[in-house]
Amino acid sequence: QVQLVESGGGLVQAGGSLRLSCAASGRTVRSYTMGWFRQAPGKEREYVAAIIWSGGSTYFADFVEGRFTISRDNAENTVYLQMNSLKPEDTAVYYCAAGRYITGYYGRKDDYTYWGQGTQVTVSS
Repeated sequence: QVQLVESGGGLVQAGGSLRLSCAASGRTVRSYTMGWFRQAPGKEREYVAAIIWSGGSTYFADFVEGRFTISRDNAENTVYLQMNSLKPEDTAVYYCAAGRYITGYYGRKDDYTYWGQGTQVTVSS
């Protein structure tokens, strides 16, 4: 089992920045792909970014447009999502997820086995 706990959400003005953290515990996640998803009210949960823990390769949804970065800290067993140039449409609950044996496309929710409880991000205009 893997437990994931997100933190770092909050209220920020448009153009501002936030860094989300996802602390993993339990089974080691060194062989996992870690993803960030988000869900706005009344919308489907959508893919934001992913990182392959072992090699560090990163992937992003098209709407990110270079504004976000994803990284991991081996010592802290934590994944980060640095979000810059935030827009009101980035307002959502952000979820961290972990999955194994994911290849090709990293945005399928069903490929992720473990999920955190989410952290709210609100961007005011």
